[in-house]
Amino acid sequence: MYLTKEIKADIFKKHGGSESNTGSTEAQIALFTFRINHLTKHLKENQKDFNTERSLVKLVGKRRSLLDYLKDKDIAKYRELIKELNIRK
Repeated sequence: MYLTKEIKADIFKKHGGSESNTGSTEAQIALFTFRINHLTKHLKENQKDFNTERSLVKLVGKRRSLLDYLKDKDIAKYRELIKELNIRK
């Protein structure tokens, strides 16, 4: 499995402040970004995997809505997170 407990804990610790802070917007965006990058690599090898493609599109939409929320809430954190995760606007 590509997303182990240790990887999740590391993501939440880095972006959420602690391992138990799994609900923060920044941590969720970072987790979604990790999953999006993994699915993108998978789709480069398997172009006809339409179920994964659909999942990827849904995940990008969820991340976009969280990014919009963060932008409205705190523009400085939004800009910092975009820069850190290399997300295109």
